[in-house]
Amino acid sequence: MMARREPTGAERIAAAFAAARKAGRAALIPFVTAGVPTLEALPDLLGAVAQAGADLIEVGLPFSDPLADGPVLQRAATWALERGTRVDAVFAALRTVAPHLPPLVLLTYVNLVLRRGMTEFVQAAQEAGISGLIVPDLPWAESDSLRQVAKRGGLALIPLVAPTSTDRHLKDIAGAKGFVYGVSVTGVTGPRQAVDPGVAHLVARVRAEVALPVAVGFGIASPAQARAVGAIADGVIVGSALMSRILDHPDSAVSEARHFVAELRRAVEA
Repeated sequence: MMARREPTGAERIAAAFAAARKAGRAALIPFVTAGVPTLEALPDLLGAVAQAGADLIEVGLPFSDPLADGPVLQRAATWALERGTRVDAVFAALRTVAPHLPPLVLLTYVNLVLRRGMTEFVQAAQEAGISGLIVPDLPWAESDSLRQVAKRGGLALIPLVAPTSTDRHLKDIAGAKGFVYGVSVTGVTGPRQAVDPGVAHLVARVRAEVALPVAVGFGIASPAQARAVGAIADGVIVGSALMSRILDHPDSAVSEARHFVAELRRAVEA
């Protein structure tokens, strides 16, 4: 009798979106910066986020020059780095809990990948239980090498699209794996007062060219906004709003995260 093959990271991502779609709602994807409030708290924090209803979890590697991030996530990265958070320690922490969690998607910047080497970085991420990679400062047109390495490791390299993305870019990402990360606004991450009215058009443009689920992030600050985006997209990504609560309440970060993610989950189910 043949041994059962474990699903690849890309397959785990696809299954998570399929399960949410079957339940009639968008997938909920909270973002957590590793090392905030401490690296030791990361397993409990991720466990709480999962128990509260996350379908996937995005984990950010702290980096000294996070170009795509607004003030909240810059503060989070600085907080983590000042407390000694490093890549190997993050991978070690994730390795202990990843088998018990929803699919983990790692947000990193390309310098961290190149410093270690693409093959070594992907292998370490795979061994840590990562299912996909998001590299916001690596243009898709220049990502072929990393895509191939990630594919061999069973990981999805997640493409990003923005309101300014060209039709050519949408055609180029048609063969990607995992999901499409829809950037709801032109600019950096951070809470906004309202959902950008162009989100529906962006999602429609992507769906016309790409068969993957579309998850929208950047600027979703409240359960009401999560509900609005969830009615349009296949996934809802919430980062700065969650990290703001964790940064402001480091001594009760786990309970703060659990409470807020539970609110978001109820919103996308509504």
